Amino acid sequence: MSHYFENDEELVHNEHIINVKIKNIYFDFYVDNGVFSKNKLDYGTRVLLETLDTKEINGNVLDFGCGYGPIGIFLAKTTFAQIDMVDINKNALSLAIKNLKLNNLNATVFESNIYSNINKKYDYIISNPPIRVGKKILYQILFEAKKHLNKNGKLWIVINKDQGAKTVVRDLSNDYNVEIKNKSKGFYIICATSN
Repeated sequence: MSHYFENDEELVHNEHIINVKIKNIYFDFYVDNGVFSKNKLDYGTRVLLETLDTKEINGNVLDFGCGYGPIGIFLAKTTFAQIDMVDINKNALSLAIKNLKLNNLNATVFESNIYSNINKKYDYIISNPPIRVGKKILYQILFEAKKHLNKNGKLWIVINKDQGAKTVVRDLSNDYNVEIKNKSKGFYIICATSN
């Protein structure tokens, strides 16, 4: 079993479409083996998207670790923000591009190993981060986000209590102003504002 944050050349494809309703809006998404949450919208991602106040979100937004694209596509549909979507998984990126077309939306999709190809600043970085990469890389993702946020920019993430959400909140508080915006079935929706 390869991880969804790795490129698996041996992957046996099983591409198909799932139908997803988020905040009373319907989306179709191409999904495939080798990407995160391939059978339905992940519950943590759903809670994150349902917690966001889309009326507040504008400017430049980065969907970090976009997978097949539900976060970026939902925001492209519900905000006027400029959306960038990045992932390290090439299969996920090709699905995200197909899903933007499928839903008649626009965003910029490109490959990046963490922030290696990020060369601008954002008002929002929004992510269901890849917990299974381990704490070292996870913390690199979360703490280096600050370098890519504008002043008062916000990092929105979802992390499960069982995957260390309380520790993440504590540690992020050293570098950000941190608020827990929602909790549902063990998932914490965390907003960390750069200062």
